[in-house]
Amino acid sequence: MPRRVEDFRGLTQLSRLRLLHAVHAEPGRRLPELAREAGLHVNTAREHLHVLEDEGFVVSRAVATGTRGRPPVVYDPVRSSDENPNAERRLKQSLHRGDMLRRIRPTLDLSADLNDAAQHQVDALYAHLDEVGLEPHFDPQSLQIEVRPCRYHELINEHGEVVCSVHGRLVRQQLEQVPGPLRIVEVLPFVTPHACRVTLASGGRTDEAEEHTWIPTRPRHSRTGAAIIAEDEASPSA
Repeated sequence: MPRRVEDFRGLTQLSRLRLLHAVHAEPGRRLPELAREAGLHVNTAREHLHVLEDEGFVVSRAVATGTRGRPPVVYDPVRSSDENPNAERRLKQSLHRGDMLRRIRPTLDLSADLNDAAQHQVDALYAHLDEVGLEPHFDPQSLQIEVRPCRYHELINEHGEVVCSVHGRLVRQQLEQVPGPLRIVEVLPFVTPHACRVTLASGGRTDEAEEHTWIPTRPRHSRTGAAIIAEDEASPSA
């Protein structure tokens, strides 16, 4: 049975993508600031942030001010699964599902290419991409994940910076929630007109440039369909 639009963890709505982009850009901001940046009414932004928190993408926390009254609430991206119970639940489910599928279908066991920790990292990343509707296809030899077709393709022309930046950061955050040797080298939008690619690597960084995950902010295509990448400006949250 096809999934409903709302089943993709709430990320098919541009308003929520804008809010999540604002949280990623400057963690620790209050609701009115985030609503203003996303161009939303405060009440609408509050509802969307509740959805994003329920889906394990953001975490809210009260900030002590030393004054009377209810302390203000700020929002941060979820970088560790133990920051958000729903993120932790989803992560445990993805790891359990991966182990179970390998027992049922030994052909899915990638131990010839990856150790147990790396397989669990792939389990978490694969589950995330599938849940947000990006249909991942993993090649263990090249350590590349191709996602096709892009469910957000219609938003790219006008809102590519928001859409690609949000998904690029989420991919990195999901991988980092599981201890293991894999890291993200690059996220390329539209290596074909309808597919994007995530390239992983195993082991420690060997190049200073790899200390940043380059997340595309203005995806475009040449006449041959090759992606032209605009490097993401490095920021503390990148």
